[in-house]
Amino acid sequence: MPTTTETTGPEQTEALAARLAERLQPGDVVLVSGELGAGKTTFVRGACRALGVAGAVTSPTFTIARRYDGDVPVSHLDLYRLGDVADEDPALLADELGPDRVAFVEWPEVGTPAGLDPDRVVAQVRLEHRGGDRRLVVVRDTRPSARPAQP
Repeated sequence: MPTTTETTGPEQTEALAARLAERLQPGDVVLVSGELGAGKTTFVRGACRALGVAGAVTSPTFTIARRYDGDVPVSHLDLYRLGDVADEDPALLADELGPDRVAFVEWPEVGTPAGLDPDRVVAQVRLEHRGGDRRLVVVRDTRPSARPAQP
């Protein structure tokens, strides 16, 4: 069951992400979607702070991925400029999605990186503009234990 929260500014969006990050562990992947400027990187920054990242957390739009050192290594990927992940070399993103790190993937609708085990995706986050600094943030826990039992 997804949780829906309306935030009124970047601080609240970051705090919401920090609460999610408290449950993350190496190997976990979080998919983060939303329009341009919806607050995806703001959300990731809040999670990174909770994971012990002290430095600047910026959008990897033009670099595809950024790595951060914290209490656990963090990868922050932005697939927006890739076009179609299926056309890319699988090794391009493999290191960023390693089992030793937490990974946040912006623009997952571009495609699933090759070799990503769907069971490693522990949350899907959707951010939507609500005017001004307000955002609607929908977080869906996708851990196997959170999924409904199959008949």
